[in-house]
Amino acid sequence: MKFCSECGQGVTARVPDGDTRSRFVCDHCQTIHYQNPRIVAGCLAVHGQQVLLCRRAIEPRRGYWTLPAGFMENGETTEEAALRETWEEARARLQQQELYMLFNLPHINQVYMFFRGDLADLDFSAGEESLEVRLFHEHEIPWDELAFPTIGKTLKQYFIDRQVQTFPVRIRDILYRPGQTRR
Repeated sequence: MKFCSECGQGVTARVPDGDTRSRFVCDHCQTIHYQNPRIVAGCLAVHGQQVLLCRRAIEPRRGYWTLPAGFMENGETTEEAALRETWEEARARLQQQELYMLFNLPHINQVYMFFRGDLADLDFSAGEESLEVRLFHEHEIPWDELAFPTIGKTLKQYFIDRQVQTFPVRIRDILYRPGQTRR
């Protein structure tokens, strides 16, 4: 960051009074510019024994399969964001959704939140960010073509939990290790 979004003057990276981290602070108006993690919200949409996946039409990971998800917007709840993204990417509506998985990805400053719910109907189709959308049985999942680690981990946990029909909220950390591919 080079310039203040409040007044347009230059900023300096420094630890503000009363803080413990370096922040961009405007040299003119003293506005502190916090940079916080971004929240990605999405849905694990279920129909009977099948789950809904979208083939990405956008980068990163164009052509790979994912759960419908995207960045949360200001002014919406995490659940609203997840349902909006599911509509935008898969033109799908859910019912009886509840928080299922939460992933912390500190190396890329993101938090992923997936809600699990039943498809309200089978009237779904690819939105602008999807090449195709379809339902998969567990044995049909294209495991080697999943876009992000959060997707595979969510699906694997779901199929384990489905066996006992218990779906507690699960929290996982995905940590980057040097030499590991970042995704």
